[in-house]
Amino acid sequence: MEQNTRSSFSSRIGFVLAAAGSAVGLGNLWRFPYLAAQYGGGIFLLVYLVLVVTFGFTLMVTEIAIGRKTRLSCIGAYKALDRRFGFLGWIAAFVPVIITPYYCVIGGWVTKYLFTFVTGGGQAAADNGGFFDRFTQFDAGSTLATLFNFNAPGPWFLLYTLLTAAVVIFGVEKGIEKASSFMMPVLAVLAILIAGYSLTIDGAMEGLKYYLLPDFSKFSASTVLGAIGQMFYSMSLAMGIMITYGSYMQRENIMEHSVTQIEVFDTLFAFVAGLMIIPPVVAFNGGDPTKINNGPGLMFSTLPMVFESMAFGEIIGAVFFLLVLFAALTSSISLMETIVSVLMDKTPLGRKSSTLIVTGATLLIGIPSCLGYGPWAGIKILGMQFLDFFDFISNSVLMPIVAVLTCILIGHVVGTKVIADEVKQNGAAFHREGLHRVMIRWIAPVLLVAILVSELATKVFGLFTI
Repeated sequence: MEQNTRSSFSSRIGFVLAAAGSAVGLGNLWRFPYLAAQYGGGIFLLVYLVLVVTFGFTLMVTEIAIGRKTRLSCIGAYKALDRRFGFLGWIAAFVPVIITPYYCVIGGWVTKYLFTFVTGGGQAAADNGGFFDRFTQFDAGSTLATLFNFNAPGPWFLLYTLLTAAVVIFGVEKGIEKASSFMMPVLAVLAILIAGYSLTIDGAMEGLKYYLLPDFSKFSASTVLGAIGQMFYSMSLAMGIMITYGSYMQRENIMEHSVTQIEVFDTLFAFVAGLMIIPPVVAFNGGDPTKINNGPGLMFSTLPMVFESMAFGEIIGAVFFLLVLFAALTSSISLMETIVSVLMDKTPLGRKSSTLIVTGATLLIGIPSCLGYGPWAGIKILGMQFLDFFDFISNSVLMPIVAVLTCILIGHVVGTKVIADEVKQNGAAFHREGLHRVMIRWIAPVLLVAILVSELATKVFGLFTI
C-alpha cells in the first residue's frame, strides 16, 4: 500500500537539489568557517574534503539506499531491514524532533537580521555583539509579553516556522522540490558574488592564504574529529532526512551519481562560505585568524561589523542575510518534512493535518530555546542553556549513536550487499563499492565512537578532548 501511494520527486535533478538543499544550511555558513579557522585553515579544509568523499559518501549512500529500498520513513525503514533494529528508527526520528524547534529559533534570528539590514539598520547591528545580546536576552517582564515582542526572538521564530511549514504543506513535488529548485540556484549565485567581493577587501589575501594552504604542523586528532562532526552537521546524516528523501527517489535514478552531486554541491558551498567569511574577517581582525569568533558570535556579532567597514556594506549585509535565510530554510524544510513523513506513515493523517500538528509541536518545543537566553536564562541543563543543550544532545550524542548502529546493522547484520544491490538497480554501476564496504564495516564505527567519547568527555565529564 505504502509503495503505491508514496510521493516522489519528479526528476533526478529535483531530488539532488532538495537533498543538497537539506545539506546546505547554517552549518555551511557559520560553523564551517569558524571550525576551519579554529583547526588550522588549509589543513582542516584538506581533512574535511578527504572525509566527505569517503566517510560522508558511505553514510549518505547507505541512508538514501535504505530509504529507496524500503519506501518508508526512518521508523519503518530500519524495522523493514531487521525487526531487531526497529528501535533505531525511533532514535533517528527523535533527532529532527529535537533539532527542528531550536533550528527555527536560529532561523528567526536570521530573519530579524535580514529585516534590520533591509530597513537600513545595519549600522545599529554593527556594535560588537550588543545588538545581538539585546535581542536574544530581551525580557519584557513576563514570558507571554516577551514571546510576542518584536524586540525579542518570539515573533521572528513564529514567522520563520510558518515559512518552513508553508513549503512542507504543499508536499514533495509542489512544495519541497519547487522551493529547492528556486532557492538553490539563487543561493549559489549570491554566495559566489559575495565571495568575489570579499576577496577585494584590503588585507583579505592573508586570510585567503591561511584558508587554502595546508599547514601540516597544525594537524591533530582534534582536526579529524572536528571535521567529522562538521560533516554530520553539514550533510544531514544520521537524522532520518536522507532516508526520507531516499524514499521519495525514483528507482530509475542512478544513485551513486546523485550522491556524488549532492557531495559536490554541499562541499562547494561550504568552501565558498569559507571564502565569503574567513578572508574579510581575518582582514578585519588585523590578519589574525585565531580571532574569528565561533557559533552565533561570528554571524551575528562580527560579520555586521565587517559589513559596516565595507563600501556598500548595508547592501552586502542584506544580500548576505537573504542568502543565510534561504540556506536555513532549505534545511529546516527537510527537518520538518522528516517528522511529517513519520507521522503520515504511522497514522491515518494526511499531509496538511500532519504538517499543522508538527508546526504546533515545533512552536511549543521551541519556546525554551527561544527564551533560554532571556527570561529563562537562569535555567540550565548540564550547565548549558536550552538551545545549547538540545544542540549537544542531537548532534554530539544521538547522531553518532544512530550512525554507529546503522554501520553495525548494514556492515555486520544484514550485510553491505543490501545497499550495493539497491545502488546497482537497473544495471547502474557502484564504483565505490569496495570503499563503502570497508568504511561501513570497520573505519566509520571506530571514528564515530571516537566522536561520541570525545564529546561526552568534554561536555559532560569535563575531561580533555581526544
